[in-house]
Amino acid sequence: MAGGRPLSGQVCLVTGASRGLGKGIALQLSEAGATVYITGRDGAALEAAAAEVRARGGRCVAAVCDSTRDEEVAALFARLRRDEAGRLDVLVNNAFSGVEALGQAMDAAFWEGAPGGLWDAVNGAGLRGHYVFSAHAARLMAPAGRGLMVTVSSPGGLRYLFGVAYGVGKAGCDRLAADCAVELRPFGVACVALWPGLVRTESLLRQAEAGEGPLYDQLRRRLPAAGESVEVSGKCVVGLAADPRVLRHSGTVQLSPELARRYRFRDVDGREVFNYVSVRNVLAELLPGLAGLFRLIPGFLTVPKWVLALYASKFAVYPPLHPVALTSTKKD
Repeated sequence: MAGGRPLSGQVCLVTGASRGLGKGIALQLSEAGATVYITGRDGAALEAAAAEVRARGGRCVAAVCDSTRDEEVAALFARLRRDEAGRLDVLVNNAFSGVEALGQAMDAAFWEGAPGGLWDAVNGAGLRGHYVFSAHAARLMAPAGRGLMVTVSSPGGLRYLFGVAYGVGKAGCDRLAADCAVELRPFGVACVALWPGLVRTESLLRQAEAGEGPLYDQLRRRLPAAGESVEVSGKCVVGLAADPRVLRHSGTVQLSPELARRYRFRDVDGREVFNYVSVRNVLAELLPGLAGLFRLIPGFLTVPKWVLALYASKFAVYPPLHPVALTSTKKD
């Protein structure tokens, strides 16, 4: 990806950016020259993140906002109309408040515990909040005839991962991007879903260190080699926002290693972004005993997206991965 400050003069909004992935995205947007508004519920953490973002060279505005409160979201967009003359070039839907709830429910089936509470924790700020933010953003972008909406999602929208509430929410995020793209394409506004890889967020690193069991053992094994920094997603968003032909990708799911290849960037530590859909890496994960042999397969060969879609087709019958069934408290 070309250097310089390709987003100078642009106004960007990143939800849930006081830490983790959202902060990593804001850091890269600011480094690219944009004015970046970041949201979060913790004012002190948000201000600390804003100071770090400003150090990258752009203007950063910390806006305390709870994505589950419609009146706070509306007030934020009123502020954009007032302070930025209604300009908004990029929206990144990233807010997510379900990490702790998912961790607590990891060994339980979806029908155990308080299902409504888990659903709200996972999909309140996440899916519902993304929809509300997208609607407000469209009111600014559509009349301007330009804009980009990126909704952070995950492979959990394609296959079972972390539980029912998580999977349904991520599938909804992918669908949100696809359907918003249909209605916004005539106005020149692009919408995509972004699937990062295994991201070394602060919370994930803490969980990996403290967790017990096969899942956490696998996580500790994979993080050093396969993990990507929180700023990889930021580089993905900058690449998309600076792409004059971004509309050709509207309505699609974009993978971080795919974007790294397209826009020619590496992780902030200089390493290549781990390609979790390369044929070599997929086979090594499925058959670890033959990993040495699979290294002979060129890394640029990837599993086509249509194969991934067929694997998870709603019309296909296949044995889903459901580790919770192994630990359920259900009695015979």
